[in-house]
Order: sequence, then C-alpha cells, then structure tokens
Amino acid sequence: MKLLLPLPRMIRWVLWTALVLLVWMTLLRLAFFLYFNNQGNSGTAIWQSFVLGLRFDLRAVSVIGLVSLVFSAIPFFSPFKSKTHLRIWNLKMGFICFVFVLFYFVDLAHYAYLSQRMNATVLNYLADANISATMVWQSYPIIRILLVLVVATWALSWVLRKGYRTIYNSPKQSAKPVAMVMLVLLMAGFSFGRLNQYPLRWSDAFGLGSDYQANLALNPFESFFNTLKFRSVNYDEKTLAADRAFLKPYYGWENGYERIQGSDSAKLVHPNIVVVICESYSAYKSSMVGNPLNTTPFFDSLSKQGWYFDRCFTPTYGTARGVWATLTGLPDVELQQTASRNPAAVNQNVIMNQFKGYEKYYFIGGSPSWANIRGVLSNNIEGLHLYEEENLKSPRLDVWGISDKNLFLEANGILSKEQKPFIAVIQTADNHRPYSIPDEDTLEFKRNRPSEAELDANGFKDQVNYENKLKEYNAFRYTDFTFQKFIQAAQKEAYFKNTIFVFVGDHGIPGDVGKLLPQSWTTHRLTSEHVPLLFYGPAFVQPKREARMASQVDLMATVADLAGMKVRNTGLGRSLKDSTKADFAFIFNPETRQIGVVRNGYFYRETLKTNQWEIVSVIDNSKAPDSVLNGNVKNELQQLTRSLYNTASYLLTHNKK
Repeated sequence: MKLLLPLPRMIRWVLWTALVLLVWMTLLRLAFFLYFNNQGNSGTAIWQSFVLGLRFDLRAVSVIGLVSLVFSAIPFFSPFKSKTHLRIWNLKMGFICFVFVLFYFVDLAHYAYLSQRMNATVLNYLADANISATMVWQSYPIIRILLVLVVATWALSWVLRKGYRTIYNSPKQSAKPVAMVMLVLLMAGFSFGRLNQYPLRWSDAFGLGSDYQANLALNPFESFFNTLKFRSVNYDEKTLAADRAFLKPYYGWENGYERIQGSDSAKLVHPNIVVVICESYSAYKSSMVGNPLNTTPFFDSLSKQGWYFDRCFTPTYGTARGVWATLTGLPDVELQQTASRNPAAVNQNVIMNQFKGYEKYYFIGGSPSWANIRGVLSNNIEGLHLYEEENLKSPRLDVWGISDKNLFLEANGILSKEQKPFIAVIQTADNHRPYSIPDEDTLEFKRNRPSEAELDANGFKDQVNYENKLKEYNAFRYTDFTFQKFIQAAQKEAYFKNTIFVFVGDHGIPGDVGKLLPQSWTTHRLTSEHVPLLFYGPAFVQPKREARMASQVDLMATVADLAGMKVRNTGLGRSLKDSTKADFAFIFNPETRQIGVVRNGYFYRETLKTNQWEIVSVIDNSKAPDSVLNGNVKNELQQLTRSLYNTASYLLTHNKK
C-alpha cells in the first residue's frame, strides 16, 4: 500500500479493489483446478488455461474499476467526500462482494452438477423454481453452503474495507491527470483483452484443446454474460434452400421437408410400443461398454437379445431437450430456454400422434408441468392418457415423485388391461440427484461399496466426495434393478409377446471415460450425449449389435417403421432400418454455443459466431491427419453441421402438425 502513496486516493482505491478481486479469482481458479482436476485432464498445457484465465479475470476487474472511476468522478458519488460517503461505499462494496461470491458459489455448484461453467441457461431453472429449489434442498447441505457464503462475503468485504479505510485516512495527494489517463487506458486495454483487431472472446477458451481446459480458463462472469447475449434461436433464411438441397440425399425428402414413411399394409398385426426414456443413462457408466463395475448386468443381457446401438447420441444435454428430441424427431437448438418452453414451437408434427388405431399413454412419476412438457404432450398427441404422480397410487419418494420401480409396475398394470394396440412412453427419474432409493427395495436391492479408487477409475469420480460417488453409482445400479422388475412383470402379461420395448437415455453424463473409450469422448464431452439405444421385442426384432451412428431423434421414425405404420415424417429423424442412407449424429451444446456432427469416425464441431472449428477422432487417440483436416471430409462435416443446425432452427417453428 505504501508504494501507492504518491498516487491520488481514487487511483489507489481502484487499484486496491482490482488487486484484491484479482487475487480472489486466481485463488478460486487454483481451487477449481485442484478440486475438479478429473475431467480427462492430460496434464499438458494447463498453464495456458491459467494464462488465458488471468486475462479473463483482468477484464472483469477492469470493467469494475472503470465503472467505479466513472461514478467516483462525480462529486456527489465520490467515496472520499465525507465519512458518510465512506459508510455508503462500504455498503456498496459489501453488496458487490456478495454478488461476486454468489456468482462463484453458483458457478461451482453448476460445474459440479453439469461439468459446465455457469451460463445464461441457468435462468431456465427459475421457470420451475419450486421444483429446482426442492431438488437442491434434497441434494445439497444448503444450510452449510449458506453459512460459507456469508463468511466468504464477510471476509472479502472486510479486506476491501480495511484497504479503503487506510486509503481514506492517508494524506490527500494532488490530482494527477496523467496517472488517471494511464489507469483508464490500462483498464480499457485489459477490458479489450488483446493487442489485436478483435477483442478477447470467451469462445477463445475452447481453442485450448479440451473442454476441461476451456472451463478452467473461464470465470462465471465471462461465461454468463457472454451467453446472455444469445437469447433466441435464429435461422438464416438465405441459406435454407441450399441447406435443403445439401441434406436431401441424407433424408430423401420429397416435398419440402416431408417424406411418407411405411405402409398401412406392412403388417397385419401392429405391435404395441413401449418407449422408456431413461434418466441420465450414460453409456460409459454401463456394462454395455465393458465397465468393470458391471453396473447394468440385466440391461446388458437384454441388449444381447435385441437390436442395440453402440453409437447412439442425443442431440444435446438435458432432460427437457431429450424428451423433445425423442417425441418430435428434432434437435432442441434453443440457445437460452428449451424448445418446450417456447410458445411458438409447441405445435409440432409428432409421429406418435399418427399411430392411428392406437391408444396413447405417457407415464411420469412426478409432474409433466416441469419445463412445460405437459403443453408439448397435450397440444400434440390426441387422446393421450397422461399418468402423473397425482394419478398414481404409490407414495412419493422425493422431488421427482414416485420411485421408478413403482412407476414401471403401475404402468404395467394399466397397459396389461388395454384391449387395443397402444404406444406408451415411460419417463424415469431416480438416476438423478438426490439419487433416492426407496426403503421398500433395500432388502432385495443391496447397495455396493466399491473403493473410491474403483469408482474413480470407472466413470464415477465426478462427485464431490466418496459418499456422493456411492450414491450416484448405486442409483445407476438401481436403474438396472427397476428395468429388470419391469420386464419381468411385463413377461407375465398377455401384451408382452406383441410388444416392442425401446430404451434410450434422455442424455448422458459428462465425465472421464478412462480406458473404456477414446479420450476425445472425455475431452470433447461426448459423454454428455452418448447413450444406450435398444429395441427389444423377441417376436419383432432380431438380436443385432450396431456400430453405426444413431441419434435420439431417429427413435420415433424407427419405431413407426418397425410397427408397419404409415406416417408423415417432417422431422430430422430417420428410420434406422434404412441402412442405405449415410449415418451421423448432430450435436448441439447450448452452454458453449457449439454445434457439431459425429460421422465417419470423427467428431467435427465449431463455435457459433466465431466459426472456430476442430476435428477429433472418436475411434482411437490418434490425431486427425492433414488429409482430413484440409480435405473433403472436413468440408462435408462442416457443411453437414451448418445445414443441420440451420434447418433444425427453421423447423423448430415450422414443423406444425
């Protein structure tokens, strides 16, 4: 502080505030690295994340400093005018400290939950505030977190107030315009972020080589306020015709985006359909990829009896987006909210609605009002029998309603009485925080306790401590238990022999695949979208294991084909029975504003607005050769990605029934 004495008090105060906040942010980045250093970090070039992170932090504190200088230049707002102003500014700084600390607390919780720094999509939780708050209360030690929040806010504000009082009581120095100009220019330079024509962008973090390094470099202010700018989905009308022409060979469109699929006479007996949307059913945590923890032995055995896809991806991450993609056959490319919450997108041509002569069911253990799923269902599926918590007999387990086992058994009881062909969707929830397992099942379902090292090595090291890792691990195992109970109960019913069961994850879980899959699945977060997809029905589906790409949006188109239904398909889902068309899976990340496609053994992705792109192998750990990076493969992947995104953006509000 003595070194700053020759400078005016105002400059000393701004520099002191900036220094304290910068040290705070740097320490928190170091803590982030030490605490979350489990996201596939290879240990190389981590210093680049810290250097870029320092530049982001300097931008944040410089903006605060410049705003403070502007206000303090006005005599009425000057913090050094009187002791009354001193007290007022102390209160203001206390509030700033609270906001600062709160942002970081929410950011750390957001990352622990989703492996993404806090961004504008966090505002979606406010739309279902009661459910979100209840889930948080049941999953986290809120009282302790609030106490730590209060203590951290007090500690940070105390350090700032201490320096403020010292500066206030120090000798007053004469104004030095040169020093003030130098400070303004310095902070303006840090705010711009680089000596270049273009400013430092938050998306620059994703050029570091892995998502973990990008998240390490970012701070919550950078990720939140930059993503706040992208609040709605837009399509480029000028390129729609060219995009459609490019995509036509992939889809076989006849009129616009329409193709008539199937034939009414394809089968004399239409099978029943049961679609199970499996909560957080991440493939790399399962037995189907050879996970040594053998978490899903029953489903693994079931997959050997059905048509199973090793390489199925959801278009994006999140339950509401997964339900949307499954039902509509369209990726949810909303940037801010989810498509289900967009009033202009609720009217959709849903294939499930076209199952003529079928009774239609939807079972959920809690409330479908969450994320306006109820609106999507009721507005698009005629004659839907919707069963939710209040219509079911079983007791409530947690914030998500009744247990999955009871949901399955009650659904089975209702479907067993149906005399007409039916198509039903069952949406599970127990494999989700707070990872509840009902006491009634603990005699039959035994919790395992593998060591923390075993959990860490096999996909369950992203939780904050050993007990939480065990909860997630056993909840994943409990999911397999509920599947077994459901199939065993269904096998006793008459409808079983005439039914095709379909299981798909609503999304995956970000984490470290270890040696189970190539490292690109970890570093580029494909684990968030990689899910099992199984069509099981001994009378209708022959056992087969597929290595080709499949997407969650393909589910309903494939189901209609298997059932011999004639439908008007206007979505981006394709029947997987047609192996003549090129296989691919579109990926969209609303948090990082990135789009991409998995095809031909590569994952191509680019960042919106900046068009920064990269290609990584998904079949091994080798780098993509120059012939791929600079040749026809890259050109096709790039055009396919951009055309799919623009077309999906258009169809979001132009796919009306």
